[in-house]
Amino acid sequence: MSQTVHEIFDGATGDVALGDLEAATEKFRECVRIQPDFFDGWHALGMVLMKTGRHPEAIAAGLQAVRLRPDDQLAWSSLSLFYVRNNQIPEAEAAGAKAKILSWGGKIHPEAIPSANQTP
Repeated sequence: MSQTVHEIFDGATGDVALGDLEAATEKFRECVRIQPDFFDGWHALGMVLMKTGRHPEAIAAGLQAVRLRPDDQLAWSSLSLFYVRNNQIPEAEAAGAKAKILSWGGKIHPEAIPSANQTP
C-alpha cells in the first residue's frame, strides 16, 4: 500500500527532527512530485534545502510556494531568507517588503508574483 502525501510529509518532518536532512529532502521532493500544488511540501522543501546550503534550489521551492499562496506572509518571509543566504539582497528586500505588506493586512498584486518561467 502506498503512502499518502501527508504520511510522507509527516515522515519527512520526523527526519528533520532527527537531523536527517537528506532523507527529509527526498521525502519533501516526493510530496511535491505527487501533489504539485502542496504548499506545505514546497515550503518545507525550501527550508530543508536552505539548511543544507542548496540556496538556488531553496529559492526555486520558495518561489513555487509563493505562487501557490501569494498572500502567505510566511512564504514571502522564507523566500526573503533564501535570497539572503544566496547573497541576492535586492530580491530578499523585495520579498521581505511583500511579507511586510501582508503583515499590515494588504494583498499581493498578481503581477508582483514571479512567474514559473522567471529564474531566481
